[in-house]
Amino acid sequence: MMNAVLRRADVERATGLPRSTIFELMARGTFPKPIRLGARAVGWLETEIVAWQRARVAERDQIKSAPAR
Repeated sequence: MMNAVLRRADVERATGLPRSTIFELMARGTFPKPIRLGARAVGWLETEIVAWQRARVAERDQIKSAPAR
């Protein structure tokens, strides 16, 4: 099965994050890195973006279910 490749604008729309934040998170190692598509083009694998989103939801849900101190 082929994995869709998202361009930066698509990633921004899918995550709600601006370009600067995406690149900052990549530098920290907390966001998927893009793949090179050509000399001046990169894209992100849709499955990796979806997995990142699911991890954010799981973190949120884990915090909600943690007992209050």
